[in-house]
Amino acid sequence: MPDHIPKPPYVGSNLLPEISSECQIHDSEGIARMRAACELAARVLDNAGKLVRPSVTTDEIDKAVHQMIIDAGAYPSPLGYGRFPKSVCTSVNECMCHGIPDSRQLQDGDIVNIDVTVYLNGYHGDTSKTFFCGDVSDEMKRLVKVTEECLERGIAICKDGAQFKKIGKRISEHAEKYGYGVVERFVGHGVGTVFHSEPIIYHHSNDEAGFMVEGQTFTIEPILTLGSIDCITWPDNWTTVTADGSAAAQFEHSILITRTGAEILTTY
Repeated sequence: MPDHIPKPPYVGSNLLPEISSECQIHDSEGIARMRAACELAARVLDNAGKLVRPSVTTDEIDKAVHQMIIDAGAYPSPLGYGRFPKSVCTSVNECMCHGIPDSRQLQDGDIVNIDVTVYLNGYHGDTSKTFFCGDVSDEMKRLVKVTEECLERGIAICKDGAQFKKIGKRISEHAEKYGYGVVERFVGHGVGTVFHSEPIIYHHSNDEAGFMVEGQTFTIEPILTLGSIDCITWPDNWTTVTADGSAAAQFEHSILITRTGAEILTTY
């Protein structure tokens, strides 16, 4: 990393940071900085997706993402977060999330989630999308389509004063119509000056308390599976796969709560 690029406070520590109890609620300057970080993350994600094709390795995607982020004067948030060794997460097929880029070549018919977070001017922007590699089966296409629809439905109910639990209700109802499982272990989270904070956003049906507040930013990032929602984490302490080897898909946006709705920040 170039010395002139500011690094998040967790860089240099081997410890996984605890989820902060500090909710991310911003003034106008903070919102402007969040918009900038999230727009950069969205641009990087789109460019990374253009690299997805058979024979490309996830290491190559990581190197490209790293370069795009530092060229913009930002820091790749995953790098050094609890000893995570790369600048992006790449999760292929049965990998639910937190896949570490490596030398494996993508194959025709794979699906791959690319999860990009950037740290720009003291704020994190966090987003992910599942991409098709070559000729993907109709079964995989349907899973990916419904997962993206679940994210959209979760965002649609968000506004000042709305209950957080309605997000999981909306997502679960839509996923269950198609027979898909909604992974319960992994959650959305507050995002801003801190990478991961309260509130915790559950994507499955739940009865958790709490209401959204204008000016607040958090992620919604449902993971759906073709089979079991149970998971196994590899000895690297990051890569997490479905217990039965079935495919998983994920989409994620960082959003800003407004008086009347929610603004998707990770777009441009």
